[in-house]
Amino acid sequence: MLKIFVVDDSLIMRRNISKMIESLGHIVVGEAKDGHEAIALYRKLAPDLVTMDITMPEMDGISAVKELKKIDKEAKIIMVTSHGQEEMVVDAIRSGASGYLLKPINITKLRDSIRKVFPNIIDETVLAHKETILLESEEIILPEIEDIS
Repeated sequence: MLKIFVVDDSLIMRRNISKMIESLGHIVVGEAKDGHEAIALYRKLAPDLVTMDITMPEMDGISAVKELKKIDKEAKIIMVTSHGQEEMVVDAIRSGASGYLLKPINITKLRDSIRKVFPNIIDETVLAHKETILLESEEIILPEIEDIS
């Protein structure tokens, strides 16, 4: 289970990403609406992972990545981006981002992005799959019921 910090200027995007993160069994430790807020909260929240929108007012995601990497060289950051921002993604990766996630986001893309950064992490989808396999492979023997009529 990871502690994840969600940074996006859109409240709707923050809430959607947060719901997906929680459904994967991880914890959202905080949200921020721009790079300045992200930097101010990062030390206090001590997340394992940050999801960071690239395009935000005040301070964009690339500038925020550079600052977060100064605070914590080991910071793991997944950039959230739209089509047509390929150059910005390359800048973000060069600045220290661990990966990127292309909008529109769905739970599968989010899970796969997290797994690229944390390949050994077990999320709820893995646990549910293992549980299903276990249940399907387990033979259930019920006792015979006597007919008392």
